Amino acid sequence: MPTPVPGVHHVTAITADARTNYDFYTDTLGLRMVKRSVNQDDPTAYHLFYADERGSPGTSMTFFEWEDMAPGQVGAGQVGVTAFRVPEGAIDYWIDRFDERGVDRDLELVEGATPDGASDPWTAAVPEASAIRGFHGVALFVRNPEPTAELLTTMGYEQRATDGDRRRLVADGDLGAVVDLVRTDASGQQGSGTVHHVAFRTPTDEEQADWRDTLLDLGFQPSPVIDRKWFHSVYFRGGSEVADTGGVLFELATHEPGYDVDEPIEELGESLALPQRFESMRGNVKRALGPLPVDKD
Repeated sequence: MPTPVPGVHHVTAITADARTNYDFYTDTLGLRMVKRSVNQDDPTAYHLFYADERGSPGTSMTFFEWEDMAPGQVGAGQVGVTAFRVPEGAIDYWIDRFDERGVDRDLELVEGATPDGASDPWTAAVPEASAIRGFHGVALFVRNPEPTAELLTTMGYEQRATDGDRRRLVADGDLGAVVDLVRTDASGQQGSGTVHHVAFRTPTDEEQADWRDTLLDLGFQPSPVIDRKWFHSVYFRGGSEVADTGGVLFELATHEPGYDVDEPIEELGESLALPQRFESMRGNVKRALGPLPVDKD
């Protein structure tokens, strides 16, 4: 078998309002915008990336902005909950912060230790003692947990606990190592406010290629390797007669090249980063997207 997957690389969700999204994730949650780009299949839509100071694997929450998309409904076949890691003893700080700002608590913060070097917290808006370190994990909502549990076990996760309709699997990684499978009969509908996909870490191109071959052998239909400029991606979704992951869209993402391949670390997210094929359209793309407070170009 290939090298076990150490955890979540990133989570990508959908927003209908990039400016409100930017304010919440940078000011309220205190994450850093490490990349401001576009959906690579739709250059009229923002793709915003928030993470720790250097955009470490296991720390980035990203968003597609589709202004006209109706609100979604969380249910089977989706990431139902995204959980961030904060230092031990930090929860009281966050409860007070959210209460002061009138924040509805639709994300989870989980206290826990983070190994040195796993992330570099961004401290522009939140003190280091309380700042988010990266992902704790995700909860996947599925109608039938068994196929997804089997897949995750194959990927290197170990089942640790069950509680009613919830079971917990944990990878041997430093960030984003927890996946909860939650059985539900509720139907999910993609839309603003829901997660589009969850990406797992396959650190090197060689490991990613091994996992893609393994998925093919298991009956999945993974995409070809796609160059996303800052990492390489393979996508797959279950639901076939042979392999069923509950319909959740999964991605495998490499650690390199990294978010600093086209910008110095100290300038991450300050300029609009476009795939090369869209550079000739830069003026039109910028006008379609509209400004954000971080604009430097």
